[in-house]
Amino acid sequence: MGSMHLLNRHEIFVVQHQHQDETRPTLLLIHGFPTSTFDFLDVWQTLSKDYSLACLDMLGFGFSAKPDRRNYTIHKQADLFDALVKKLELSEYHVFAHDYGVSVAQELLARQLDGSGQGKWLSCSFLNGGLFPETHQALLIQKIMLSPAGKLVNKLTGLKQFSTSFSKVFGSNTKPSNEQLNEFWELINYKDGRHVFHNLITYINDRREYRSRWLDALRRSPVPLSLINGSVDPVSGSHLVDRYKELECRLDHLAQLDDIGHYPQVEAPARVSEAYLDFLKGL
Repeated sequence: MGSMHLLNRHEIFVVQHQHQDETRPTLLLIHGFPTSTFDFLDVWQTLSKDYSLACLDMLGFGFSAKPDRRNYTIHKQADLFDALVKKLELSEYHVFAHDYGVSVAQELLARQLDGSGQGKWLSCSFLNGGLFPETHQALLIQKIMLSPAGKLVNKLTGLKQFSTSFSKVFGSNTKPSNEQLNEFWELINYKDGRHVFHNLITYINDRREYRSRWLDALRRSPVPLSLINGSVDPVSGSHLVDRYKELECRLDHLAQLDDIGHYPQVEAPARVSEAYLDFLKGL
């Protein structure tokens, strides 16, 4: 189902599903940090019944190339999606983004506004993510990774530390199983991926630097916007929704999952699929 593609001079892992009805629109899925397209596994089958799907492991994630340098940026990740849209010849498509991916989506949405983006967006739906730097409550481990000590901490972090930290952002009744944690950890470590954690975390700086550009994109969006939010997420839960409304960003659809944390598509895939399809069907 997935294959390697050369995008912007990097080996990038791409996953696609072409609906048998070629007139059906495509959903472009954008994953989060520190995971990969694997995050969408449990919603894939439901969404693929009515839509074509496309996603990729961003640079430094999953099965894609993981160069060990500290020049990863949200803009370069956005360039990969523009390159994929161009390669797949997508004239129109919907966007569905999570976590780190919401910042990539915001940059791509800004490009839709200034006319530099590839293809035409039909809509965008955001799962839990740091849309605004002032509401993103970074975990302690994320703050350490961003510091000069980040590289050293990378070397000392193992499965046990990862599992403890990762599980904290899930709902109390929807914690990841040991099997899931092992799967996430295996993907993170593929191609020695753990060594770039402290490089990837610089996205937090990008959010601060481009806050005005990305906020403006949400306020002036030319396409319908949706929020599907796990309310008990300590990183970007209900407080993110409150701030979104306070800043008067465009909001055409809202689904709040009261007992769900930071990974709604993993914790409650059926509820997320239902909410997202309701949004799309209502357009």
